[in-house]
Amino acid sequence: MGEERKFAVEEVEAVEAPKRAFVEQAVEESPVEKLERKRDYLDGFLAAQPVAAAPGEPGGDIYEGVVAALKEIFDPEIPVNIYDLGLIYGVDVSAEGSVVVSMTLTTPNCPVAESMPAEVELRVEAVPGVRDAEVNLVWDPAWDPQKMSDDAKLELGML
Repeated sequence: MGEERKFAVEEVEAVEAPKRAFVEQAVEESPVEKLERKRDYLDGFLAAQPVAAAPGEPGGDIYEGVVAALKEIFDPEIPVNIYDLGLIYGVDVSAEGSVVVSMTLTTPNCPVAESMPAEVELRVEAVPGVRDAEVNLVWDPAWDPQKMSDDAKLELGML
């Protein structure tokens, strides 16, 4: 497994209480000084700019464009898009703009088993910034209704 670790235990009768701060010990400062101290603290915080997400990462343009495209594809039997339905297991975008979508279907006998992956591929390839797309149809783990988003569950009256 690993090496065994031993801890030294020291028993003591009592521990000295830490010093307490009192209001009388507070540094005197005028309201102007206090405001300047606060402004100093906030200047750096407020001047900081958010770091933009890389295009292929969640929040990035390409990734979000792919997700938006997937949300436009609806399951023919259930009136919910395939993304909210939980059929999309993963979206990977390379730095060069290649996209790999891992997805499943509600059942292996799904009537769109042959056409759905091709439709996903075409829609993803149409997203600006995407060089090419590949769709991997997987069956493990199997899809179940718990994979649906709350929006999908609400739409289907399951919440």
